[in-house]
This record gives sequence, structure tokens and C-alpha cells, in this order.
Amino acid sequence: QVQLVESGGGLVQAGGSLRLSCAASGRTFSSAAMGWFRQAPGKKREFVATINWSGGRTYYADSVHGRFPIPRDNAIDTVYQQMNSPKHEDTAVYYCAERDSSGTDYYMEASTEEYRYDYWGQGTQVTVSS
Repeated sequence: QVQLVESGGGLVQAGGSLRLSCAASGRTFSSAAMGWFRQAPGKKREFVATINWSGGRTYYADSVHGRFPIPRDNAIDTVYQQMNSPKHEDTAVYYCAERDSSGTDYYMEASTEEYRYDYWGQGTQVTVSS
């Protein structure tokens, strides 16, 4: 069973920076794809960023492209969401998600689709003050 624990959320000023972390348990992190999603009050959850198993491929929502890189460290089973120059509209609960490779012989590719993810963290609140 995989567990994902997010940390690093909080209050940040617009134009500042913040780094979210997502620590994964389980034995298949290095072959899993990871993603970050977010949900603002009154809105549906939306895709933010995703990274494939090796870190060699990433995709971003247009709204964060160039500002929110998604590095990962397979040595410590952790993926990050770096938030550079956040805007007020980036305020949301941020969730990390894992596209698990258990039971397969595959190394998982990145995906922007929620339904492709098998495990989700509990979410961490990020509030950007303007």
C-alpha cells in the first residue's frame, strides 16, 4: 500500500516562493509517475504538473508553466512542487498523486489525467497573499 504525505504548504506572498514536498512510502516509487493537482474553493480539482518515472519528462498546466517546476528525488522517494512567483489565483489545496507501477513490468509515464492516478495525498493548503 502506498501512502503519500504532503508538506510545505502555508501562506506565501505573491511573487515569493514556496516548495511543497510529497513523501511516498512503498517500494515502487522509482518506477511510478507523479503528479500535482489543486482545488480552489468552489472549483473542480485541476491538473498542475506531472513527471515521469525517471524525471526525464514533465508536463505543466498553461497557468503554471515556467513558474512551477516538479523535480523528484528517487533516492528518497520524494517529489516536489516548487512554486516560484505565485499569484493570488494559485491559492488552493494542493494534492500529490502517484501513478503506481505495481503489478506491471512498466515504468510509468507522466499523465495530466486524474483517473490515471492510483494514490492521493491528503492535500496541503497554499494561500497566496496579494
